Amino acid sequence: MSFQFFLRGYAAIALFTFGCLGIAHAAPANMTITGDAAPPIGHYQFCRENPTECAYAGGDAGPAILTEDRWKTILKINYAVNTTIKPMTDMDLYGVEEKWAIPTTAGDCEDFALLKRKDLIEAGFSPSELLMTVVLQPNGEGHAVLTVRTDRGDFVLDNMRNKVKLWSETEYTFLKRQSADDPARWVKIQDGRAVTVAVGSLK
Repeated sequence: MSFQFFLRGYAAIALFTFGCLGIAHAAPANMTITGDAAPPIGHYQFCRENPTECAYAGGDAGPAILTEDRWKTILKINYAVNTTIKPMTDMDLYGVEEKWAIPTTAGDCEDFALLKRKDLIEAGFSPSELLMTVVLQPNGEGHAVLTVRTDRGDFVLDNMRNKVKLWSETEYTFLKRQSADDPARWVKIQDGRAVTVAVGSLK
């Protein structure tokens, strides 16, 4: 499926999104932060190996103003990364259980998210608008996605789907994400749902 075809198919959804995001949601459109959290070990190591990716960039610039052009850019980059990077585990790629890296041809969930973050920054988004996020899947397994903070809510870019959803519309339980003030720091998310399963290597 070409991106042009994909984007045409998304036109009605985009119009619905821009027309209806002002309506109240069952959960807040933006996540609630409750305090500091320990960074995932993979992200800590990634920052040590790639300090410019985690450098302090002047604090929180606030959520992105979600214009139609910016929405199209988000959709385009999410689709492009999802369809060009091959899903592979860290064990298969690097021979280790957990390694965060910006992929060129293959990677796992956090690698997809890191590349989307990089591409969106290059497209003009602020680092404080693009936050690596750790969640639990319904089966209890840990997973990583990219959160895009906007004035219309926090949207999730996920390697397991091409559709971009508000965080509150996903099936995930949200645990923690990068701080908008400092990309090397992490903060806890108040999801409002019980968390009973450990996150494993994404802790």
